[in-house]
Parts: sequence; structure tokens; C-alpha cells
Amino acid sequence: MKPETLIRWHRKGFRLFWRWRSRAPGRPPIPADLQRLIETMAAANRTWGEERIAIELLVKLGIRMSPRTVRRYMPSRPPRPKSGIQAWSTFVQNHARSILACDFFMVVTATFRVVYVFVVLEIGTRRILHWNVTAHPTADWTAQQFRMSVPGDQPQRSVIHDRDSIYSDGLDRTLAAMGLTVLETPVRAPQANAFCERLVGTIRRECLDFVIPMNERHLRAALRPWVTYYNRGRPHASLGPGIPERPLVDDAIGHAGGYRIPEGYRIAATAILGGLHQSIVSSQRLREQRISLFADDPPVWSRR
Repeated sequence: MKPETLIRWHRKGFRLFWRWRSRAPGRPPIPADLQRLIETMAAANRTWGEERIAIELLVKLGIRMSPRTVRRYMPSRPPRPKSGIQAWSTFVQNHARSILACDFFMVVTATFRVVYVFVVLEIGTRRILHWNVTAHPTADWTAQQFRMSVPGDQPQRSVIHDRDSIYSDGLDRTLAAMGLTVLETPVRAPQANAFCERLVGTIRRECLDFVIPMNERHLRAALRPWVTYYNRGRPHASLGPGIPERPLVDDAIGHAGGYRIPEGYRIAATAILGGLHQSIVSSQRLREQRISLFADDPPVWSRR
């Protein structure tokens, strides 16, 4: 054995020894019940990522947790492709609370019939103001949808729509008579109506991509609970995060101490769309009975 070999072994051993002595203790693990809750939420909501779960915990349970910490306890699954970044209009940002956005999109039924879904979005609150389904959209039908959804004392002053032929001059005159200014998007520029285009993509990714509608009635039955969930139970990062329509009963429990669920509370789940989505609800007032997230629907996530 050469002296250089012995010295090399000694130096290598010292490096390993010093690395072992200098190892960082790291952050302590979060409680086991919260780990199980993150695993359950990730497994039950296949379209959710770590950021969405962290927002749900913050908004509805008051537990502030980094998305990186949430990702550590999520079950492994194939990575999802990253969505493209969409530019936002400066004008729309500055006038969001006074602008509505509308759009049509197509849905193909099980018998290969084309059905059209019409949505109206409040940009300021991200609330779906109105939606409807038809197999034969016309300008008169679209004008009637605006009459049904926009009251006379509405705070909105403008409507964004594209240059589809269904938005005729007669429809624009009807909107003008209702006190709304029509903002037409430029030709072949869907990013000018980015908020509504994003909503259409969300409807497809979180609802219609997992449903094959048989007819218009079936499509309405699938969209109705999802729209209620979107307005009253789904957190939106662009709102702070927040929820477009808060329940009448303020069921937030505030910020819990550390990564802990307050004692005396139990989290339960009820499926939406056959288990495609679930939501969590918290309330300090819940003792002996559950509270429903929706006024007209069964509870989605509730806790005693």
C-alpha cells in the first residue's frame, strides 16, 4: 500500500464523517392527521396540484402551508403538462369590476350532436353570472340570456364578446339599450377575452373532459352542480385567494396554530359529479349538525 492511498482514504473518510456531523436537522414533519388529509384531497381530486390544495387549506381551514410542503406529502402520480401563460389586458385589469365577458363553446354528445354552452362571467368577482345550453343558438336567444342575467341596476357597464356572427348588430343594440357598452375583441385574438377563455378551459378540464353527455338535459345536469361549486366552493388564486360567492354563514375558523386542525373538528367528504371534486367547509358554530356548503345542494365537505 502506498502512503498516498492511505492519505486518500483518510481524507475521504473524514469528508463522509464531517458530512454526517454537519447534516441539517430539517423541518419537523406535519401532524399525521394533516398528512392523511393532504393525501385524501390529492387522491380524491385528480385535477388538483399542490398550490390548489394549499389554497384550500388556507381559505377554508385557516392552515397556512407552503405548496412545497404540501407536495412532499402528496401521493406520487404522473406529472401534468404545464398550462401556457396567457397575457392579460391592462384595460381589463383596471376596469374588471365593471366588465362582463361572454362566450360560446361547443360540446359533443354521445350521439355526436353538437350542443352550445353560453356563459357570462363577472370579471371582477370571477363569478359565473349566467349560463345556458342550446342546440340552435341565435342572436335573439342570446339577447334573451342577457335580459335574464343582467338586472336594470347592474354595476357592470361593459360586455366583452368576440366577432362571431351570432353577435349581430341587433344584439349589440339590445345591449346598448340595457346600458352596456359592447367591447369587441380584435380579429383572431382570443387573448383579448382571456378571462372567459380561461373559464371555458376550466369547465372542460374540471368537468366536461370527464363526462360524455347524452343530450342537453344530461349536459345541464352535469354543469349545474359544477357551476354552483365553482361559484361557492372553488378557491380562485386571483382573488387573493378567495371564493366568488362566500356562504351566508361565515364558516372560516381563522388561522390555526401551526400545521394543526383544531380539536373538536372532524372533516368529512361528499362527492360532486360522482367524486370528481370535493370541497372542505369549516365552522366554529358546528357542534351537532353539519352545514352545507350550498344552500340547495347536499354538503360537499363538512366538519363538526
